[in-house]
Amino acid sequence: MKRNFFYALFSLGVCLTLGNSASAQQVDAKLPWSVRITESEMIRWPESWQLDFQPKLKWDYCHGLELQAMLDVYDTYGDQKIADYAIAYADTMIHDDGSITAYKLSEQSLDRVNSGKMLFRIYEQTKNEKYKKALDLLYSQFAVQPRNADGGFWHKKIYPNQMWLDGLYMGAPFYAEYAFRNTRPNDYADVINQFITSARHTYDPKNGLYRHACDVSRTERWADPVTGQSKHSWGRAMGWYAMALVDALDFIPKHEAGRDSVLAILNNVAVQVKRLQDPKTGGWYQVLDKSGEKGNYLESSCSAMFVYSMFKAVRMGYIDKSYLDVALKGYKGFLENFIQVDKNGLVTITRACAVAGLGGKVYRSGDYEYYINETIRDNDPKAIGPFIMACLEYERLQK
Repeated sequence: MKRNFFYALFSLGVCLTLGNSASAQQVDAKLPWSVRITESEMIRWPESWQLDFQPKLKWDYCHGLELQAMLDVYDTYGDQKIADYAIAYADTMIHDDGSITAYKLSEQSLDRVNSGKMLFRIYEQTKNEKYKKALDLLYSQFAVQPRNADGGFWHKKIYPNQMWLDGLYMGAPFYAEYAFRNTRPNDYADVINQFITSARHTYDPKNGLYRHACDVSRTERWADPVTGQSKHSWGRAMGWYAMALVDALDFIPKHEAGRDSVLAILNNVAVQVKRLQDPKTGGWYQVLDKSGEKGNYLESSCSAMFVYSMFKAVRMGYIDKSYLDVALKGYKGFLENFIQVDKNGLVTITRACAVAGLGGKVYRSGDYEYYINETIRDNDPKAIGPFIMACLEYERLQK
């Protein structure tokens, strides 16, 4: 039986996440819960390093996002096969001295930090010192990461003076968790500053949204000559930002100066997410500031990210309980509009933007036509991971 290799991982996560829960009862008519992954079918699973359609070894944020979600499933339900699948990626990539295949500290890319988050749990479970060394290596990047004058991290060395909302998710939760686990209280101020600085640089007072990025030097062709901001608020960039906020707050002490400012940013994100939720489907658009306009489309990764963030923010008391209605509408709408099941019971998450960025060698202009014409694909890890996490948050709220 043919199956996209994302489906094997996704199906395992969904079966365990929803299979015996209130969630499953809601969507029995949509998904055939009698379908399960068997031992013989597992032989056809890809190696975990092959996630994100990769033909070769790569240390990248998508692997960390999806495998982190799988570890969340393991923490909730058990089943060692799930943990082993994530550990296999770490074992493949990390050497005894803590060095990481395909990771170069000299690149100073925040994207390369995100996969480190799962190493905290893997180190706890295995006690293998190579994981601690790898964590220390990734943490060392913050000491050399280029910054603007206000302390905001560049997204990558090759993108000078630029802060991207994507980078907050890639770096800030890891930074905060490392500080928490290693008793480095002085780091919290820096983590908080990243959120405040990125908000200041990307906030659009005309609509309350945060734009994808800002070039503080105002030299990029995509940058506004006055503000330095990119042209639009991209759905997934706001999704990354929302997830970064709720995940980093787990580790920032309640008494920490500036934490209230992070909460204020999160509450504004919640306001905008509620305002722009599609009333018919409960989803969100690829380009948020052009919601409903011709050519724009409801996009699955940002929709999953917003649902996860709203569920968690309500559960943790970061935002008002009334936002639970937004999350529930988005969750149910996701099941109805972004999930397809074929005649064999194979599940697909549809309509995810494969990638979007700004500048680069093949120049990305960041205009409206650019965002709506980037590749759309099924079973993208940037939709799968957040959707699994959203399902788990839904179940926590039931309890």
